[in-house]
Amino acid sequence: MNISNTFTASLPKDKTKENYTRQVHNACYSFVLPTPAPNPKLIHINKKLQEQLGLENLAEKEITEFLSGNTILNDSNPFAMCYGGHQFGHWAGQLGDGRAINIAEINHNKLKTAIQLKGSGPTPYSRGADGYAVLRSSIREYLCSEAMYHLGIPTTRALSLSLSGKPIVRDVLYNGNPAEEPGAIVARTAESFVRFGSFELLAARQDKETLKKLVDFTIKEHYSELGEPSKETYIAFFQSVVSKTKIMIIHWQRVGFVHGVMNTDNMSILGLTIDYGPYGWLEEFNPSWTPNTTDSQHKRYRFGNQYPIALWNLTQLANALYPLIEEVDILKDILRGFKSNFNRDYIVMMLQKVGISVPQNEDGRLIEKLQQLLEKSQVDMTLFFRNLNLFETENIEKHIKKIKDDSYLDPKDFEANKLEWEAWLKEYAIRIESIENEKRIELINNTNPKYVLRNYMAQLAIKAAEKEDYSVLNELFEILKKPYDEQPEHGKWFAKRPKWADDKVGCSMLSCSS
Repeated sequence: MNISNTFTASLPKDKTKENYTRQVHNACYSFVLPTPAPNPKLIHINKKLQEQLGLENLAEKEITEFLSGNTILNDSNPFAMCYGGHQFGHWAGQLGDGRAINIAEINHNKLKTAIQLKGSGPTPYSRGADGYAVLRSSIREYLCSEAMYHLGIPTTRALSLSLSGKPIVRDVLYNGNPAEEPGAIVARTAESFVRFGSFELLAARQDKETLKKLVDFTIKEHYSELGEPSKETYIAFFQSVVSKTKIMIIHWQRVGFVHGVMNTDNMSILGLTIDYGPYGWLEEFNPSWTPNTTDSQHKRYRFGNQYPIALWNLTQLANALYPLIEEVDILKDILRGFKSNFNRDYIVMMLQKVGISVPQNEDGRLIEKLQQLLEKSQVDMTLFFRNLNLFETENIEKHIKKIKDDSYLDPKDFEANKLEWEAWLKEYAIRIESIENEKRIELINNTNPKYVLRNYMAQLAIKAAEKEDYSVLNELFEILKKPYDEQPEHGKWFAKRPKWADDKVGCSMLSCSS
Protein backbone atom coordinates (compact mmCIF):
# COMPACT_ATOMS: atom_id res chain seq x y z
CA MET A 1 0.00 0.00 0.00
CA ASN A 2 1.11 3.54 -0.76
CA ILE A 3 0.81 5.35 2.56
CA SER A 4 1.26 9.10 2.86
CA ASN A 5 1.06 11.47 5.81
CA THR A 6 0.35 14.71 4.01
CA PHE A 7 -1.77 16.27 6.76
CA THR A 8 0.65 15.58 9.60
CA ALA A 9 3.73 16.36 7.53
CA SER A 10 2.39 19.74 6.41
CA LEU A 11 0.74 21.16 9.52
CA PRO A 12 1.82 21.93 13.09
CA LYS A 13 1.32 19.17 15.66
CA ASP A 14 0.44 19.11 19.31
CA LYS A 15 3.77 19.11 21.15
CA THR A 16 2.41 16.96 23.98
CA LYS A 17 2.54 13.26 23.21
CA GLU A 18 0.53 11.87 26.13
CA ASN A 19 -3.12 11.00 25.58
CA TYR A 20 -5.14 12.95 28.13
CA THR A 21 -7.90 15.55 27.77
CA ARG A 22 -6.53 19.05 27.36
CA GLN A 23 -6.64 22.29 25.41
CA VAL A 24 -4.36 22.06 22.38
CA HIS A 25 -2.93 25.34 21.05
CA ASN A 26 -1.05 26.29 17.89
CA ALA A 27 -1.68 22.87 16.38
CA CYS A 28 -4.02 21.15 13.92
CA TYR A 29 -3.82 17.65 15.38
CA SER A 30 -2.46 15.38 18.09
CA PHE A 31 -0.76 12.04 17.50
CA VAL A 32 -2.78 9.33 19.24
CA LEU A 33 -3.16 5.57 18.85
CA PRO A 34 -6.49 3.74 18.84
CA THR A 35 -7.25 1.78 21.98
CA PRO A 36 -6.90 -1.94 21.11
CA ALA A 37 -10.27 -3.69 20.71
CA PRO A 38 -10.33 -6.73 23.03
CA ASN A 39 -12.25 -9.03 20.68
CA PRO A 40 -12.85 -7.40 17.28
CA LYS A 41 -15.31 -8.95 14.87
CA LEU A 42 -15.90 -7.63 11.37
CA ILE A 43 -19.65 -7.81 10.76
CA HIS A 44 -19.81 -5.98 7.42
CA ILE A 45 -17.36 -4.59 4.90
CA ASN A 46 -18.03 -2.45 1.85
CA LYS A 47 -16.32 -4.68 -0.69
CA LYS A 48 -16.58 -2.20 -3.56
CA LEU A 49 -14.92 0.55 -1.53
CA GLN A 50 -12.37 -1.93 -0.21
CA GLU A 51 -11.35 -2.65 -3.82
CA GLN A 52 -11.26 1.04 -4.70
CA LEU A 53 -8.78 1.59 -1.87
CA GLY A 54 -6.60 -1.34 -2.93
CA LEU A 55 -7.30 -3.30 0.26
CA GLU A 56 -8.95 -6.33 -1.32
CA ASN A 57 -5.90 -8.58 -0.94
CA LEU A 58 -5.74 -8.37 2.83
CA ALA A 59 -6.84 -11.54 4.62
CA GLU A 60 -9.94 -11.29 6.81
CA LYS A 61 -7.91 -11.36 10.03
CA GLU A 62 -5.59 -8.65 8.68
CA ILE A 63 -8.42 -6.35 7.60
CA THR A 64 -10.26 -6.95 10.88
CA GLU A 65 -7.23 -6.04 12.97
CA PHE A 66 -6.50 -2.97 10.80
CA LEU A 67 -10.06 -1.62 10.76
CA SER A 68 -10.54 -2.13 14.50
CA GLY A 69 -7.37 -0.18 15.29
CA ASN A 70 -5.40 -3.15 16.59
CA THR A 71 -2.85 -3.05 13.76
CA ILE A 72 -1.14 0.14 12.63
CA LEU A 73 0.20 0.16 9.09
CA ASN A 74 3.89 0.75 8.58
CA ASP A 75 4.67 4.41 7.89
CA SER A 76 1.28 5.65 9.11
CA ASN A 77 0.96 8.05 12.04
CA PRO A 78 -2.56 7.94 13.57
CA PHE A 79 -3.88 11.26 14.81
CA ALA A 80 -6.95 13.11 16.04
CA MET A 81 -7.83 16.51 14.58
CA CYS A 82 -8.14 19.71 16.58
CA TYR A 83 -11.10 21.99 15.82
CA GLY A 84 -13.80 24.06 17.49
CA GLY A 85 -17.31 24.98 16.53
CA HIS A 86 -20.65 26.61 17.16
CA GLN A 87 -23.10 24.16 18.70
CA PHE A 88 -26.78 25.14 18.48
CA GLY A 89 -25.71 28.70 17.70
CA HIS A 90 -23.30 29.11 20.63
CA TRP A 91 -19.53 29.12 20.47
CA ALA A 92 -18.29 25.95 22.17
CA GLY A 93 -14.55 26.54 21.94
CA GLN A 94 -12.27 23.58 21.34
CA LEU A 95 -14.05 20.35 20.39
CA GLY A 96 -11.93 18.09 18.16
CA ASP A 97 -12.00 14.40 17.32
CA GLY A 98 -13.22 13.06 20.64
CA ARG A 99 -13.86 9.53 19.37
CA ALA A 100 -12.40 9.52 15.88
CA ILE A 101 -8.82 8.70 14.92
CA ASN A 102 -7.31 8.99 11.44
CA ILE A 103 -5.36 5.76 11.00
CA ALA A 104 -4.08 6.02 7.43
CA GLU A 105 -3.93 8.11 4.29
CA ILE A 106 -3.88 5.81 1.27
CA ASN A 107 -2.86 6.70 -2.26
CA HIS A 108 -4.40 4.35 -4.80
CA ASN A 109 -5.18 4.90 -8.49
CA LYS A 110 -4.21 8.57 -8.13
CA LEU A 111 -6.77 9.07 -5.34
CA LYS A 112 -5.77 10.08 -1.82
CA THR A 113 -8.19 8.83 0.83
CA ALA A 114 -8.13 9.28 4.60
CA ILE A 115 -9.38 6.37 6.72
CA GLN A 116 -10.79 7.26 10.10
CA LEU A 117 -12.00 4.99 12.89
CA LYS A 118 -15.02 6.23 14.81
CA GLY A 119 -15.39 4.70 18.26
CA SER A 120 -11.80 3.54 18.70
CA GLY A 121 -11.11 5.11 22.08
CA PRO A 122 -10.30 8.40 23.81
CA THR A 123 -8.19 11.21 22.40
CA PRO A 124 -6.99 14.53 23.84
CA TYR A 125 -10.32 15.95 22.59
CA SER A 126 -12.70 13.52 24.33
CA ARG A 127 -13.77 16.15 26.91
CA GLY A 128 -14.62 13.67 29.63
CA ALA A 129 -16.31 11.17 27.29
CA ASP A 130 -14.94 7.67 26.74
CA GLY A 131 -14.19 7.91 23.02
CA TYR A 132 -16.19 4.81 22.12
CA ALA A 133 -19.33 4.20 20.07
CA VAL A 134 -22.17 1.71 20.36
CA LEU A 135 -23.55 -0.66 17.77
CA ARG A 136 -26.84 1.18 17.15
CA SER A 137 -25.23 4.52 16.22
CA SER A 138 -22.53 2.74 14.23
CA ILE A 139 -25.09 0.84 12.16
CA ARG A 140 -26.93 4.10 11.49
CA GLU A 141 -23.76 5.81 10.23
CA TYR A 142 -22.60 2.78 8.25
CA LEU A 143 -25.89 2.37 6.38
CA CYS A 144 -26.71 6.04 5.91
CA SER A 145 -23.39 7.27 4.57
CA GLU A 146 -23.46 4.60 1.87
CA ALA A 147 -27.14 5.28 1.17
CA MET A 148 -26.31 8.95 0.65
CA TYR A 149 -23.42 8.09 -1.67
CA HIS A 150 -25.67 6.02 -3.92
CA LEU A 151 -28.30 8.75 -3.86
CA GLY A 152 -25.67 10.96 -5.51
CA ILE A 153 -25.15 13.16 -2.46
CA PRO A 154 -21.65 14.33 -1.42
CA THR A 155 -20.73 12.37 1.71
CA THR A 156 -18.11 10.58 3.72
CA ARG A 157 -18.26 6.86 3.03
CA ALA A 158 -18.33 3.75 5.20
CA LEU A 159 -15.69 1.07 4.70
CA SER A 160 -16.44 -1.34 7.52
CA LEU A 161 -18.49 -2.04 10.63
CA SER A 162 -16.92 -4.00 13.48
CA LEU A 163 -17.81 -5.08 16.97
CA SER A 164 -15.07 -4.15 19.42
CA GLY A 165 -15.88 -6.82 22.01
CA LYS A 166 -16.08 -4.09 24.65
CA PRO A 167 -19.47 -3.28 26.27
CA ILE A 168 -20.22 0.45 26.42
CA VAL A 169 -22.53 2.19 28.91
CA ARG A 170 -24.92 4.77 27.45
CA ASP A 171 -28.01 6.67 28.62
CA VAL A 172 -30.01 6.64 25.38
CA LEU A 173 -32.63 9.22 26.38
CA TYR A 174 -30.56 11.14 28.95
CA ASN A 175 -33.16 10.21 31.57
CA GLY A 176 -30.96 8.62 34.20
CA ASN A 177 -31.23 5.04 32.92
CA PRO A 178 -27.78 4.06 31.61
CA ALA A 179 -27.29 0.54 30.29
CA GLU A 180 -24.60 -1.54 28.63
CA GLU A 181 -24.65 -1.79 24.85
CA PRO A 182 -22.35 -3.56 22.37
CA GLY A 183 -19.36 -1.43 21.43
CA ALA A 184 -18.65 -0.95 17.72
CA ILE A 185 -16.26 0.81 15.35
CA VAL A 186 -17.02 2.32 11.95
CA ALA A 187 -14.18 2.84 9.51
CA ARG A 188 -15.14 5.81 7.38
CA THR A 189 -13.35 7.45 4.49
CA ALA A 190 -13.14 10.87 2.87
CA GLU A 191 -10.75 12.96 0.86
CA SER A 192 -10.54 15.14 3.97
CA PHE A 193 -12.19 15.42 7.37
CA VAL A 194 -11.39 19.14 7.79
CA ARG A 195 -14.42 21.12 9.02
CA PHE A 196 -15.54 24.73 9.27
CA GLY A 197 -14.63 24.50 12.95
CA SER A 198 -11.01 23.70 12.08
CA PHE A 199 -10.63 27.30 10.86
CA GLU A 200 -12.95 28.82 13.46
CA LEU A 201 -10.88 27.65 16.41
CA LEU A 202 -7.65 29.11 15.04
CA ALA A 203 -9.34 32.43 14.24
CA ALA A 204 -10.98 32.57 17.68
CA ARG A 205 -7.57 32.08 19.28
CA GLN A 206 -6.09 34.72 16.96
CA ASP A 207 -3.57 32.17 15.73
CA LYS A 208 -3.24 33.68 12.27
CA GLU A 209 -0.02 31.84 11.51
CA THR A 210 -1.55 28.38 11.94
CA LEU A 211 -4.78 29.53 10.28
CA LYS A 212 -2.84 30.53 7.17
CA LYS A 213 -0.99 27.21 7.14
CA LEU A 214 -4.26 25.27 7.33
CA VAL A 215 -5.96 27.35 4.61
CA ASP A 216 -2.91 27.11 2.33
CA PHE A 217 -2.72 23.35 2.89
CA THR A 218 -6.44 22.88 2.18
CA ILE A 219 -6.19 24.87 -1.04
CA LYS A 220 -3.06 23.04 -2.19
CA GLU A 221 -4.49 19.57 -1.46
CA HIS A 222 -8.19 19.98 -2.25
CA TYR A 223 -8.67 23.18 -4.26
CA SER A 224 -5.45 23.24 -6.29
CA GLU A 225 -7.32 24.52 -9.35
CA LEU A 226 -7.54 27.90 -7.57
CA GLY A 227 -3.80 28.49 -7.84
CA GLU A 228 -1.13 29.58 -5.40
CA PRO A 229 -2.24 31.08 -2.05
CA SER A 230 -3.03 34.78 -2.20
CA LYS A 231 -5.82 37.10 -1.12
CA GLU A 232 -7.65 36.43 -4.39
CA THR A 233 -7.20 32.69 -3.93
CA TYR A 234 -8.63 32.85 -0.40
CA ILE A 235 -11.69 34.63 -1.76
CA ALA A 236 -12.07 32.02 -4.51
CA PHE A 237 -11.65 29.30 -1.89
CA PHE A 238 -14.49 30.67 0.19
CA GLN A 239 -16.66 30.98 -2.92
CA SER A 240 -15.95 27.33 -3.77
CA VAL A 241 -16.86 26.14 -0.27
CA VAL A 242 -20.08 28.16 -0.45
CA SER A 243 -20.97 26.58 -3.79
CA LYS A 244 -20.22 23.04 -2.60
CA THR A 245 -22.27 23.58 0.56
CA LYS A 246 -25.21 24.86 -1.47
CA ILE A 247 -25.13 21.79 -3.69
CA MET A 248 -25.09 19.51 -0.65
CA ILE A 249 -28.07 21.22 1.01
CA ILE A 250 -30.09 21.18 -2.23
CA HIS A 251 -29.52 17.43 -2.35
CA TRP A 252 -30.61 17.02 1.28
CA GLN A 253 -33.84 18.86 0.54
CA ARG A 254 -34.36 16.83 -2.62
CA VAL A 255 -34.45 13.49 -0.86
CA GLY A 256 -35.92 14.62 2.47
CA PHE A 257 -32.78 14.13 4.55
CA VAL A 258 -32.54 15.97 7.88
CA HIS A 259 -29.04 16.09 9.35
CA GLY A 260 -30.27 16.89 12.84
CA VAL A 261 -27.14 18.54 14.21
CA MET A 262 -25.74 21.11 11.77
CA ASN A 263 -23.19 22.55 14.16
CA THR A 264 -20.21 24.19 12.45
CA ASP A 265 -17.94 21.36 13.61
CA ASN A 266 -20.17 19.03 11.58
CA MET A 267 -19.77 21.01 8.34
CA SER A 268 -17.18 19.67 5.89
CA ILE A 269 -14.87 22.09 4.10
CA LEU A 270 -15.41 19.92 1.00
CA GLY A 271 -19.20 20.12 1.12
CA LEU A 272 -19.56 16.51 2.26
CA THR A 273 -22.30 15.20 4.51
CA ILE A 274 -20.41 14.30 7.66
CA ASP A 275 -21.15 13.01 11.18
CA TYR A 276 -24.31 10.94 11.00
CA GLY A 277 -25.78 11.36 14.46
CA PRO A 278 -29.49 11.99 15.11
CA TYR A 279 -30.41 12.26 11.42
CA GLY A 280 -33.74 11.31 9.89
CA TRP A 281 -35.73 11.16 6.69
CA LEU A 282 -38.83 13.26 6.25
CA GLU A 283 -41.86 10.98 6.19
CA GLU A 284 -45.00 13.10 6.50
CA PHE A 285 -44.05 16.34 4.75
CA ASN A 286 -43.37 18.63 7.70
CA PRO A 287 -40.76 21.39 7.27
CA SER A 288 -40.73 21.86 11.07
CA TRP A 289 -39.63 18.31 11.84
CA THR A 290 -36.29 17.56 13.46
CA PRO A 291 -35.07 14.08 14.39
CA ASN A 292 -32.95 15.39 17.28
CA THR A 293 -34.47 15.22 20.78
CA THR A 294 -31.91 17.80 21.93
CA ASP A 295 -33.37 20.20 19.36
CA SER A 296 -37.04 19.40 20.00
CA GLN A 297 -37.85 22.72 21.71
CA HIS A 298 -36.31 25.28 19.36
CA LYS A 299 -36.07 23.08 16.23
CA ARG A 300 -33.03 24.98 15.01
CA TYR A 301 -32.03 22.13 12.72
CA ARG A 302 -35.47 21.28 11.36
CA PHE A 303 -35.88 20.23 7.74
CA GLY A 304 -37.15 23.60 6.52
CA ASN A 305 -34.34 25.47 8.25
CA GLN A 306 -31.35 23.62 6.80
CA TYR A 307 -30.69 26.24 4.13
CA PRO A 308 -30.74 29.23 6.57
CA ILE A 309 -28.51 27.29 8.97
CA ALA A 310 -26.06 26.53 6.16
CA LEU A 311 -25.93 30.26 5.44
CA TRP A 312 -25.39 31.01 9.16
CA ASN A 313 -22.58 28.45 9.30
CA LEU A 314 -20.97 29.84 6.17
CA THR A 315 -21.07 33.28 7.80
CA GLN A 316 -19.06 31.86 10.71
CA LEU A 317 -16.57 30.44 8.22
CA ALA A 318 -16.34 33.86 6.55
CA ASN A 319 -15.54 35.39 9.95
CA ALA A 320 -12.81 32.79 10.44
CA LEU A 321 -11.25 33.52 7.04
CA TYR A 322 -11.52 37.29 7.42
CA PRO A 323 -8.02 37.70 8.96
CA LEU A 324 -6.56 36.45 5.66
CA ILE A 325 -8.90 38.44 3.39
CA GLU A 326 -9.65 41.62 5.36
CA GLU A 327 -12.51 42.66 3.09
CA VAL A 328 -16.00 42.48 4.54
CA ASP A 329 -17.90 43.50 1.42
CA ILE A 330 -16.60 40.72 -0.82
CA LEU A 331 -17.47 38.10 1.81
CA LYS A 332 -20.95 39.58 2.19
CA ASP A 333 -21.43 39.53 -1.59
CA ILE A 334 -20.56 35.84 -1.72
CA LEU A 335 -22.99 35.08 1.10
CA ARG A 336 -25.74 37.07 -0.64
CA GLY A 337 -25.00 35.04 -3.77
CA PHE A 338 -25.52 31.84 -1.78
CA LYS A 339 -29.00 33.01 -0.84
CA SER A 340 -30.10 34.02 -4.34
CA ASN A 341 -28.51 31.00 -6.02
CA PHE A 342 -30.04 28.64 -3.50
CA ASN A 343 -33.56 29.98 -4.06
CA ARG A 344 -33.15 29.64 -7.82
CA ASP A 345 -31.64 26.16 -7.70
CA TYR A 346 -34.18 24.96 -5.15
CA ILE A 347 -37.09 25.74 -7.49
CA VAL A 348 -35.27 24.03 -10.37
CA MET A 349 -34.74 20.96 -8.18
CA MET A 350 -38.37 20.86 -7.01
CA LEU A 351 -39.59 21.11 -10.60
CA GLN A 352 -37.39 18.17 -11.53
CA LYS A 353 -39.03 16.21 -8.72
CA VAL A 354 -42.37 16.65 -10.48
CA GLY A 355 -40.90 15.88 -13.90
CA ILE A 356 -40.45 19.41 -15.27
CA SER A 357 -37.00 20.15 -16.68
CA VAL A 358 -37.51 23.65 -18.12
CA PRO A 359 -38.84 26.25 -15.62
CA GLN A 360 -41.51 28.81 -16.53
CA ASN A 361 -42.55 32.01 -14.79
CA GLU A 362 -45.47 30.61 -12.76
CA ASP A 363 -43.72 27.44 -11.66
CA GLY A 364 -42.65 28.87 -8.31
CA ARG A 365 -46.29 29.30 -7.34
CA LEU A 366 -47.08 25.75 -8.46
CA ILE A 367 -44.35 24.37 -6.18
CA GLU A 368 -45.33 26.61 -3.26
CA LYS A 369 -48.93 25.44 -3.43
CA LEU A 370 -47.80 21.80 -3.63
CA GLN A 371 -45.66 22.13 -0.52
CA GLN A 372 -48.55 23.70 1.39
CA LEU A 373 -50.83 20.84 0.38
CA LEU A 374 -48.28 18.17 1.25
CA GLU A 375 -47.89 19.68 4.71
CA LYS A 376 -51.63 20.12 5.31
CA SER A 377 -52.33 16.59 4.16
CA GLN A 378 -49.37 14.99 5.98
CA VAL A 379 -48.39 13.09 2.83
CA ASP A 380 -45.32 10.87 2.84
CA MET A 381 -42.66 12.80 0.92
CA THR A 382 -40.83 9.84 -0.63
CA LEU A 383 -44.02 8.05 -1.69
CA PHE A 384 -45.71 11.15 -3.12
CA PHE A 385 -42.90 12.27 -5.40
CA ARG A 386 -41.95 8.80 -6.59
CA ASN A 387 -45.59 7.91 -7.25
CA LEU A 388 -45.98 10.92 -9.54
CA ASN A 389 -44.59 8.57 -12.19
CA LEU A 390 -48.03 6.90 -12.06
CA PHE A 391 -49.99 10.12 -12.67
CA GLU A 392 -52.41 10.07 -15.62
CA THR A 393 -53.88 13.41 -16.67
CA GLU A 394 -57.20 11.79 -17.56
CA ASN A 395 -57.57 10.04 -14.21
CA ILE A 396 -57.11 12.65 -11.48
CA GLU A 397 -59.54 10.96 -9.10
CA LYS A 398 -57.44 7.79 -9.12
CA HIS A 399 -54.31 9.74 -8.22
CA ILE A 400 -56.05 11.55 -5.37
CA LYS A 401 -56.83 8.13 -3.93
CA LYS A 402 -53.13 7.27 -4.15
CA ILE A 403 -52.21 10.49 -2.33
CA LYS A 404 -54.81 9.69 0.31
CA ASP A 405 -53.28 6.25 0.81
CA ASP A 406 -49.84 7.87 1.19
CA SER A 407 -51.07 10.33 3.84
CA TYR A 408 -50.64 9.89 7.59
CA LEU A 409 -53.93 11.70 8.19
CA ASP A 410 -57.05 9.79 9.12
CA PRO A 411 -58.88 9.16 5.79
CA LYS A 412 -61.84 11.25 6.99
CA ASP A 413 -59.57 14.19 7.78
CA PHE A 414 -57.90 13.93 4.39
CA GLU A 415 -61.25 14.57 2.68
CA ALA A 416 -61.10 18.22 3.76
CA ASN A 417 -58.16 18.71 1.37
CA LYS A 418 -59.55 16.75 -1.55
CA LEU A 419 -60.83 19.70 -3.58
CA GLU A 420 -57.49 21.50 -3.25
CA TRP A 421 -55.70 18.39 -4.47
CA GLU A 422 -58.05 18.16 -7.41
CA ALA A 423 -57.33 21.80 -8.31
CA TRP A 424 -53.56 21.35 -8.01
CA LEU A 425 -53.51 18.16 -10.07
CA LYS A 426 -55.57 19.84 -12.80
CA GLU A 427 -53.10 22.71 -12.88
CA TYR A 428 -50.22 20.21 -12.96
CA ALA A 429 -51.88 18.31 -15.81
CA ILE A 430 -52.08 21.50 -17.86
CA ARG A 431 -48.46 22.36 -17.05
CA ILE A 432 -47.13 19.01 -18.32
CA GLU A 433 -49.25 18.87 -21.50
CA SER A 434 -46.27 19.78 -23.68
CA ILE A 435 -43.90 17.35 -21.93
CA GLU A 436 -43.43 13.88 -23.35
CA ASN A 437 -44.74 11.49 -20.70
CA GLU A 438 -41.82 9.07 -20.94
CA LYS A 439 -39.36 11.90 -20.37
CA ARG A 440 -41.42 13.18 -17.43
CA ILE A 441 -41.43 9.73 -15.83
CA GLU A 442 -37.71 9.28 -16.45
CA LEU A 443 -36.92 12.61 -14.76
CA ILE A 444 -39.17 11.77 -11.80
CA ASN A 445 -37.52 8.36 -11.35
CA ASN A 446 -34.01 9.79 -11.60
CA THR A 447 -34.71 12.61 -9.15
CA ASN A 448 -36.85 10.87 -6.54
CA PRO A 449 -35.49 7.77 -4.82
CA LYS A 450 -37.82 4.87 -4.20
CA TYR A 451 -35.84 3.66 -1.20
CA VAL A 452 -34.42 5.80 1.60
CA LEU A 453 -33.19 4.78 5.05
CA ARG A 454 -36.21 5.56 7.19
CA ASN A 455 -35.46 5.49 10.90
CA TYR A 456 -37.65 2.47 11.55
CA MET A 457 -35.73 0.51 8.90
CA ALA A 458 -32.42 1.29 10.61
CA GLN A 459 -33.98 0.37 13.94
CA LEU A 460 -35.03 -3.05 12.63
CA ALA A 461 -31.46 -3.66 11.49
CA ILE A 462 -30.16 -2.55 14.90
CA LYS A 463 -32.50 -4.79 16.91
CA ALA A 464 -31.62 -7.80 14.78
CA ALA A 465 -27.87 -7.06 14.97
CA GLU A 466 -28.01 -6.81 18.75
CA LYS A 467 -29.07 -10.48 18.60
CA GLU A 468 -26.19 -11.25 16.21
CA ASP A 469 -28.57 -11.42 13.25
CA TYR A 470 -27.15 -9.29 10.44
CA SER A 471 -29.65 -10.28 7.75
CA VAL A 472 -31.60 -6.98 7.88
CA LEU A 473 -28.35 -4.99 7.82
CA ASN A 474 -27.19 -6.94 4.77
CA GLU A 475 -30.54 -6.58 3.00
CA LEU A 476 -30.77 -2.83 3.55
CA PHE A 477 -27.16 -2.31 2.48
CA GLU A 478 -27.88 -3.97 -0.85
CA ILE A 479 -31.23 -2.21 -1.42
CA LEU A 480 -29.79 1.22 -0.68
CA LYS A 481 -27.07 0.75 -3.31
CA LYS A 482 -29.80 1.08 -5.98
CA PRO A 483 -32.25 3.60 -4.48
CA TYR A 484 -33.68 4.76 -7.83
CA ASP A 485 -34.32 1.25 -9.17
CA GLU A 486 -37.76 -0.35 -8.85
CA GLN A 487 -36.48 -3.50 -7.09
CA PRO A 488 -39.98 -5.01 -6.88
CA GLU A 489 -38.69 -7.88 -4.75
CA HIS A 490 -38.04 -5.33 -2.00
CA GLY A 491 -41.34 -3.48 -2.35
CA LYS A 492 -42.18 -3.91 1.36
CA TRP A 493 -39.66 -1.14 2.12
CA PHE A 494 -41.46 1.29 -0.21
CA ALA A 495 -44.24 2.07 2.23
CA LYS A 496 -45.34 4.48 4.92
CA ARG A 497 -43.83 4.29 8.36
CA PRO A 498 -45.72 1.54 10.24
CA LYS A 499 -47.95 2.52 13.16
CA TRP A 500 -45.77 0.71 15.70
CA ALA A 501 -42.90 3.05 14.83
CA ASP A 502 -44.80 6.33 15.36
CA ASP A 503 -43.45 6.98 18.86
CA LYS A 504 -40.90 4.21 19.33
CA VAL A 505 -37.41 5.21 20.48
CA GLY A 506 -35.05 5.22 17.50
CA CYS A 507 -37.88 5.34 14.95
CA SER A 508 -39.18 8.89 15.32
CA MET A 509 -36.59 11.01 17.13
CA LEU A 510 -33.12 10.26 18.44
CA SER A 511 -30.70 11.68 20.97
CA CYS A 512 -27.04 12.47 20.37
CA SER A 513 -26.13 9.57 22.70
CA SER A 514 -23.90 7.11 20.87
